[in-house]
Amino acid sequence: MRADRLIQALLLLQGRPQITAAQLASELEISVPTARRDLEALSMAGVPIYPTRGRGGGWRLIGGARTDLTGLTEGEVTSVLIGLAQGGAGDPERIAAVRKLIRAMPAPFREGAERVASATMQDVPWGQKKDAAVAARVEQLQRAIARQHRVRLDYEGSRGEEAVDLVPLVVGSRGVHWYLLAAPPGEGADAADEDRLRTYRVDRIRDLEILAGRGAPPDGFDASAVWTAMVARVEDLRGTVRAVVSVQPWAMRALRDQFGAQARVIDAGADDGHPLVEVHAHRVDALAEQLAGWSSVAEVIEPVAVRAALRALGERIVAQYAAENT
Repeated sequence: MRADRLIQALLLLQGRPQITAAQLASELEISVPTARRDLEALSMAGVPIYPTRGRGGGWRLIGGARTDLTGLTEGEVTSVLIGLAQGGAGDPERIAAVRKLIRAMPAPFREGAERVASATMQDVPWGQKKDAAVAARVEQLQRAIARQHRVRLDYEGSRGEEAVDLVPLVVGSRGVHWYLLAAPPGEGADAADEDRLRTYRVDRIRDLEILAGRGAPPDGFDASAVWTAMVARVEDLRGTVRAVVSVQPWAMRALRDQFGAQARVIDAGADDGHPLVEVHAHRVDALAEQLAGWSSVAEVIEPVAVRAALRALGERIVAQYAAENT
């Protein structure tokens, strides 16, 4: 990802009097032309770097190696950080890049950046593609959190027709969906009323507007703890029906990513070499529908009710498509 490379380039420039395109290419394991384009892109974006030509030349930061990257605007800093936060928050290298970027920021920008980093949770299944429209909504929400602004949103399924004003507190992904945790401000206050906290699916937000009014989290608000509690509450509602599934070893990671907290390995090395995994859902038919797509790599061992539901589902599919060929 180019944003990652640009951050690494900035950090390398911070720590050295100067760097050449060839040295940067070697450090980042990219081609020299790509390194040169990255340095030029940083300069065009307003980062205070300049090239010196001739023997012994290279790229330098104006002000020397102890610069605090004041050439970046707050919007540019937030944009880079949002890209990293949405791009895979569970990746250790990406987490390290975010932390380094925050430390390198000018003090006036640091608080907003820390709010974005701490208020973004991500758990995207392996192989899942990003929805561009949802990503744009998430970016709006992250910007509002960074600047501590309220938002006005029109939400599917809202009671009444009017949009609601909220303080956005956490954005996070769970499975294939992104969620917003938000609450109205307390009466006569800027801080959110945590007792009225609610969860919103981002893809169900019909319209979103960032307001000028300030919206801050309540004192002592722990975004990570609140997100974890919300996930546990939802998973408890989902997990009333169980099935034991024999899975081909190479498909184990993908299956566990799909079911998330609703999957648990109960035997990593069964007699036939296939791991056994216990999966959960809120109804027998729902569990059968989720498992149907895994039939080529996974077999339900028990209970009989889920096997029967899968058989009935298969018979319906065969009947539906057989009718088209008659």
